[in-house]
Formats: sequence, structure tokens, C-alpha cells
Amino acid sequence: MLIGTVIENIWATRKENGLTGLTFLVIQPGLDQKHVSSEMPIIAVDRIGAGIGDKVIVTQGSPASIIQVDQKIPIDAIVIGIVDSPVNGT
Repeated sequence: MLIGTVIENIWATRKENGLTGLTFLVIQPGLDQKHVSSEMPIIAVDRIGAGIGDKVIVTQGSPASIIQVDQKIPIDAIVIGIVDSPVNGT
């Protein structure tokens, strides 16, 4: 898992069938107090309503693709939480 900040929305009206109805966000991992990160942004599915500027918890890899019990979907990152209080003041 990682903590990052939502920096952008992605709108995709045409997508794979299993992705219909899902929202995509661009997440900048690991921002420091000066809002600097050396990591590349990632695209993550969001089902909990995060918005631009929110700090979020993201899980990646095969666990992210199992958001529906009966079906895997073609994603490798999903927002699993919105951070209410900063971690170590960041």
C-alpha cells in the first residue's frame, strides 16, 4: 500500500466492460511537506469518492483487481481509503 495525493481526474467514456461505472484518478505517491515526489504518478480506480487534493491510501497489484467477489477486473491500483489526519505531520 502507499499514500499519495489525488492530482487529477481521468474521464474515459469508452472502457473495458468490467470497468463501466468506475472512476479513475491520477495519484502522486509519496508527496513530502513541500509537495515534491520523485515517483511517477499512477492511475487508480476510486469507488469511495476521493477528490483532487485528497490524501489517499492505495493498494496495488492483484489484490486491487478483486474488488468484486465473483470477477477479477483489469486494474492494478485502487483507492481504499481517504486519509483524515496526516501521517507524521505530512
